[in-house]
Amino acid sequence: MALLTAIPVYNEEKHLDGILHEVLKYAEHVLVVDDGSTDGTPERLAQFPQIQVIRHPKNRGYGAGLQTAFAETIRGGYDGLVTLDCDGQHEPSRIPEVAARLVDADIVSGSRYLKIFDPSQVPPIERRRINIEVTRWLNECLQLNLTDAFCGFKAYRRSALEKLHITDDGYAMPLQVWVQAVDRGLSILEVPVPLIYLDESRAFGGALDDASYRLNHYRDVFRKAIELAGLTVAGGCA
Repeated sequence: MALLTAIPVYNEEKHLDGILHEVLKYAEHVLVVDDGSTDGTPERLAQFPQIQVIRHPKNRGYGAGLQTAFAETIRGGYDGLVTLDCDGQHEPSRIPEVAARLVDADIVSGSRYLKIFDPSQVPPIERRRINIEVTRWLNECLQLNLTDAFCGFKAYRRSALEKLHITDDGYAMPLQVWVQAVDRGLSILEVPVPLIYLDESRAFGGALDDASYRLNHYRDVFRKAIELAGLTVAGGCA
């Protein structure tokens, strides 16, 4: 199975070298989507000629980076895609483990809450609260059985990507993925990955830094995705 491993980045110059050196140990085909970085990220990427780079002229958002990765997986004729972040929260050594489960499901999603790897690692309170609430929506509204709504460490079969039409450019993009996966009848499997928080000061940007605003935004995106899909869900589930 020929897999593309993609990493969306924005101003990640301090993490880039270490993460890419590790990723290259476990992935043959690597794509970095540079989402309009304004720091030294482009210069650092130039030091890795073996890595494919697609650069957005301006910053569009996390979801936009993944949309580009989805499109490149299909365009390049790969059998599947593995995605992970570049901030140190995902261990590249687990790429083969996550990818291998594509024999069992259309979408393999990492979960930081299926298994405790390090009891000293605790997520920021507001992020965990929102994750719990959004995961509840997914389970109650879509009849899923998830434990982690927002983990970016995932693997997708190409056939699954061809059935998705993701339009959200921001951090709410996973909600469209979950709704469309259910609507298209895609199989989903969660696998445990370590919970790692190295930099709790990282921001979402703009109004999304306010937890209440962020939760309401996620709710709006989720409801619109359900409406567009024409799914019938229980009233009041989100």
